[in-house]
Amino acid sequence: MDYSIPKLLASAGRLVGLASASPTSSPLYNSVIETKYGKDITVWKGIPFAADTAGENRFRHPQKASSWNTTLDAKSFGNVCPSTTSDTNLTISEDCLNLNIWSPAKSTGAKLPVVMWSYPAESTAADALFDGGGMADMGIIFEVYKATGHNSSGNWGMLDQMEAVKWIHENIADFGGDPNHITVMGQSAGSAATYHILNSPLTKGLVKHAIIESGVRDPHDPLCASLAEGYKTQDYVMTQGLNYTAAKNVSTIAELRQLPMSDLEDDVLDGWSFGATLDYYAMPAKYVVSLKEGAANNIPVLTGNEKDESGAEKQTNITVAEYLVDLEDTYTTGNWSQRFLELYPVDTDKRVDGAYNSIWTDRSKVGTWMWTQLWAQSSNKDVYTYFWDHAPPGQDQGAYHESEISYVLNNLYGTDKPWTAKDYEIAAKMNGYWSNFIKNGNPNGDGLVHWSPNTDDALVQHVGNG
Repeated sequence: MDYSIPKLLASAGRLVGLASASPTSSPLYNSVIETKYGKDITVWKGIPFAADTAGENRFRHPQKASSWNTTLDAKSFGNVCPSTTSDTNLTISEDCLNLNIWSPAKSTGAKLPVVMWSYPAESTAADALFDGGGMADMGIIFEVYKATGHNSSGNWGMLDQMEAVKWIHENIADFGGDPNHITVMGQSAGSAATYHILNSPLTKGLVKHAIIESGVRDPHDPLCASLAEGYKTQDYVMTQGLNYTAAKNVSTIAELRQLPMSDLEDDVLDGWSFGATLDYYAMPAKYVVSLKEGAANNIPVLTGNEKDESGAEKQTNITVAEYLVDLEDTYTTGNWSQRFLELYPVDTDKRVDGAYNSIWTDRSKVGTWMWTQLWAQSSNKDVYTYFWDHAPPGQDQGAYHESEISYVLNNLYGTDKPWTAKDYEIAAKMNGYWSNFIKNGNPNGDGLVHWSPNTDDALVQHVGNG
């Protein structure tokens, strides 16, 4: 398939006139118009990496996209897959397997490091929160993968993500990227996608680093099953599949493929569970087995959590009595509820918020740290863990889930908040750590507080206010 640069027209005046691309070191364009990114960053949007998933391609492995001989207009975001998004400005379609590329490269021979970003659930690649200009400004080619965010009983969504990695590996050199220097990165549901890519034999040797934000945990942690990284067994999903087809008044997948998209798209809101499946193919083993025997990709990992997420809330509005009942209901064996009460005591309603929040934040930190200890049993690669505690301005939810994204990507310009000089300073440092890791597998660099990899003595790096 011909995906070469002359066949792609870049975004919104950021590319005017396309030079003929020779195999190596050719210019990417003839002239550039200055934009909010400056004159050194080019953006391509909506590039198809696989075929339309409608009709006969529904509930199948991703199929190759058709080639084209004309110029693809890559100035606008592509279609959004059926999901829970409520943005009426987006076009929802099953023809949605496309990605966006931000590149600072001046030639196809630049061989710049590449990062593939998998966004959280209920988001889209068109969200300004995921603008890649700030990362590209650090000399990194930034790609936003677009798919449903939900895997079917056949792990089709997971396979779509892995197809995106393969497409990048095969084509990114035409955009000035190094196909042998790909970092996969994601947040929340995107972090689960990243974890699957890390573990899967289908991507073995294709990725160099992984960044898993909010985040991985020891698989023995009871919360794992309810978080984005949770998965179902094959028996469970086979039963669910039969129930689902019956609910649609059909009996086969072939008949499901004939239904209009409108008959299916509301189901993500109607109680049906769409998640990863232990299929021993895309997902090769239980997490604990992969940790014991080694992931398919033995690579450096950066992972961590936010202060006010995964059960933690800045304001709980619960009483002492409710707090005690919650401890009893959560820790039902042995004397764990009493032990937690001793570690996180309360005597007035005013103290409940602090104690309750501390339990959940500490569980996140400990669960992630315990994962790193298991990882170290089968890997000789470093893991760096962080704890994000900075609350963005203009809101009262603290350091909430996903609140680090704008800082990591250094794209505060894309989100309408009352940013301060401190926020820009934090963003520069966060982006520095992440960019260094993407480039070198190590977040450390000039002007940054040293960040040690996880050991028995060095557990977590406080970032944000830390």
